[in-house]
Amino acid sequence: MSSSSVSTDILQFVKQYTLWSGCIMSIFGIIGNTLNILIFTQLKVFRFNRSAFYITVESISNFSYQFITISLIILTAIYGDDATSRSLAWCRLRIILSLTIVITTYYMTCCAAIDQFFSTNYHVNLLQICTLKVARYVTITLVSFGIIHSIIFGFLAYNIPLIGCVISNPIFLQYATFFFYPVLAGLLPIVIAAIFSLLAYRNVRRIVRRQLPILRRRLDRQMTAMVLSRVIIFVCLALPYSIYRIYAINSPASRSQPLEFAIAQLLQAIFFSLVTLNYTVSFYVFMISSPRFRRQIKYVLVKKCWKYCCCLRNNQIHPENIETINSHMVLEEL
Repeated sequence: MSSSSVSTDILQFVKQYTLWSGCIMSIFGIIGNTLNILIFTQLKVFRFNRSAFYITVESISNFSYQFITISLIILTAIYGDDATSRSLAWCRLRIILSLTIVITTYYMTCCAAIDQFFSTNYHVNLLQICTLKVARYVTITLVSFGIIHSIIFGFLAYNIPLIGCVISNPIFLQYATFFFYPVLAGLLPIVIAAIFSLLAYRNVRRIVRRQLPILRRRLDRQMTAMVLSRVIIFVCLALPYSIYRIYAINSPASRSQPLEFAIAQLLQAIFFSLVTLNYTVSFYVFMISSPRFRRQIKYVLVKKCWKYCCCLRNNQIHPENIETINSHMVLEEL
């Protein structure tokens, strides 16, 4: 079998792998991120928790990523490509949305880890600095930076024949190649999240000695375990892709060597699918790492949403028993 036929088979496999892995991850991602948003916004115990706020923003960003992925899959199934090479507006919009989501998701994960470090710290001054109002300001600042940064990138993108939708400005191309992908959206958030999650874990091991209400202590332990598990998965999934991009930048595969180029495309597809899992797995990581979170899922889905829907359908909610129902729900939530 010639190298050209092998490379063609590899490229065909890469196309099918990218399509089906993206479809499967999008389905699980939409379900998981929807449940994350529902749980962290409906439960009172999470309503004023800063880490829960960061996770909610991250889940909204992840849900947006899955929606874009589904749109690209549908376009590919209908037209044979994602339509970015045929529409300059869609080419630029896709870049703007994608880069904004990457920055938001990565740095919300960092913010959750940093917040857990401050929340479990012994120094009272650090605890007083970190408030929900500060968390909102930090989130607005990071999302605004991501949008402005992505708009600049988007308006520098053009459709080039035989290549597709790419950034044509040489200065920003060098910036994206050597700083944005390997550092700003690569090693920097990985290092920040890893360091602060480990420091938070060290703090929470000594949390028993602190004079805190038992419910607050349980919540701190739960959130630290969830954030630490999320960061471990985040590092494991994002680090291989960042290392691969640094390698690919220094050793690019040439199209003049079909087999080498096909293998490079296969490796890129595998590592990219790993980093894409970051937008899918947070709900499932939380569910596995926290027994209390599993009970809270059951509470929201079975004892809140389902019963509420059934009561509305059967007209069984009466003013005189609403207060009794709510009191039972709050007790089960804790």
